[in-house]
Amino acid sequence: KSAGTDSRFGPAHEFLREMERICDRRVIDSIPKAEPIGPQGLVDLLAVAPCTGNTLSKIAAGITDTPVTMAVKSALRIGIPVVLCCATNDAMAASGPNLLRLLNTKNVYLVPLRQDDPVKKPVSLVADFSLLPRTIALALEGRQLQPVFLPPNTGA
Repeated sequence: KSAGTDSRFGPAHEFLREMERICDRRVIDSIPKAEPIGPQGLVDLLAVAPCTGNTLSKIAAGITDTPVTMAVKSALRIGIPVVLCCATNDAMAASGPNLLRLLNTKNVYLVPLRQDDPVKKPVSLVADFSLLPRTIALALEGRQLQPVFLPPNTGA
């Protein structure tokens, strides 16, 4: 569970504390705490950022074994928009069918993606995180920001 996993970016407890400070709310860190999000109408929109290939695939398959996947299922079951801000090294390989399935799923919106390194990582796609606010605004109107697939970064 990422809520308890330290990484090269820092200790998990510091990120949790900062998120709680910014949001002025407790972090939802368990499946039982995530389940009421939809039925209780706790959010207007749910954004998953970043959304890994693993999480993307679980969402597409309806697997709810993490707080994030349960939150998404809970939101979608009552029609709350879900925005996925994907970053995965296999988006055009193993995760590809799941990405396309979710692109065609009602109330799921993707932050536009591009190949981050077409030469060294030819099947990798990463969302343009700067487009997250625009994607959210349009998703609240029931519209997908276009184009979904952006030209690759060229390094120029």
